[in-house]
Amino acid sequence: MKLTYLTSLISSFSLAQAIAVPQPKDLTSLQFPTTNKQDLLKRYYDYDHYEEPIRGVNIGGWLVLEPYITPSLFEEFRTNPANDDGIPVDEYHYWSYLGKDEAMTRLTSHWDNFYTEQDFIDIKNAGFNLVRIPIGYWAFDTLPNDPYVSGWQQLYLDKAINWCRANGLKVWVDLHGAAGSQNGFDNSGLRDSIDFLQDENLQLTMNVLEKVLDKYSQDEFLDTVIGIELINEPLGPSIDMDKYKNEYLIPAYTYLRETLGRDQNIIIHDAFEPFNYWDSFMTLEDGDHYGITLDHHHYQVFSSGELQRSWDERLGVTCSWGQGATSEYHWTVAGEFSAALTDCAKWLNGVGIGARYDGSFYKNGVSSYYIGSCQDNENVSTWSDERKQDTRKYIEAQFDAFEMRGGWIIWCYKTETSVEWGVNQLIANGLFPQPLTDRQYPGQCNA
Repeated sequence: MKLTYLTSLISSFSLAQAIAVPQPKDLTSLQFPTTNKQDLLKRYYDYDHYEEPIRGVNIGGWLVLEPYITPSLFEEFRTNPANDDGIPVDEYHYWSYLGKDEAMTRLTSHWDNFYTEQDFIDIKNAGFNLVRIPIGYWAFDTLPNDPYVSGWQQLYLDKAINWCRANGLKVWVDLHGAAGSQNGFDNSGLRDSIDFLQDENLQLTMNVLEKVLDKYSQDEFLDTVIGIELINEPLGPSIDMDKYKNEYLIPAYTYLRETLGRDQNIIIHDAFEPFNYWDSFMTLEDGDHYGITLDHHHYQVFSSGELQRSWDERLGVTCSWGQGATSEYHWTVAGEFSAALTDCAKWLNGVGIGARYDGSFYKNGVSSYYIGSCQDNENVSTWSDERKQDTRKYIEAQFDAFEMRGGWIIWCYKTETSVEWGVNQLIANGLFPQPLTDRQYPGQCNA
């Protein structure tokens, strides 16, 4: 498993609509320029150089807002000190509340300052070799009634790709939000809605995806952009998976391989389906497949049961993630995970919802019970030695588990306040392996 390092220049990109491609009737009848598994791996890895897996970090909260990552952007809306009244719950409502002119003013400052080239230099110096950069559909096109201004985020994405090229980092471009939302999470841009597959939303998202595939699979990007994620975290249990596959995934793949004739790597999130669910999707009986990487996201803080696990239980689950991926047919990478052992970070579960860990969680009639205190959660000096030790052990165990296959991309590099979710703060507080191969607790998944 080795990364390829090449060089070239980025060119400009037209925002013209891409032509929609009809859905194929029979996938096996299509002629793809590259279907061999080894050819896929060679596009990721140069077998003559660089013996290391993907060790990456996500650039969260920058081009797609998440309230818990940059709470200062959202606090200005507060109307009641006792609750979250008035605070927009996602980026869609942030734009709606402010209007396009004021939102652009504030977000231009955010885009200019939350990430700069120095962050990418620091990421490289910390030993990472790849960044995954989320971007929303509204960066490329919008629905008639959307509140967004479109296009500007692309300029920052391209700037970041240039910074990565200059500093020896690879990039996954991740379409993080679909029109209508693919999961109802605030990280999709629109919370509490899952209308991605409604016809108008699906068509717009497909048009956007074709633009992304066209632009970032051109030769001038392929030295740095080594993967395009078709959509982040579609909520499989809540969407029509057959429609999703037949009217989104397959047409997108056909557009890239047949219409464009390009070799760019395609990333498909597992849609929260179990290991091996995707083994029969875009695979062939002769051992070849269609050049797809499967992305798994793993956390243990989004249910009370997970939060109260003992260390041994948490470790067992962690190691099972690595073992499960080794049995899958497609090449796999853990595209998100974190160091978090609690859900105490403000607004992690969403504006106005609270934390399960301290019993303040309440959503749609569902509440939680007290497990522990969230007081001073962002002050590492108040953490017990056991919590510091467990945080480091958890990070190392996840690294080891995910390196059983293609590697990992931790979420995320920085936040304004949350230590558990900010890699730069974990590094600064001595809780994160430096170098990345350093193990204070080796062999945790070998027992």
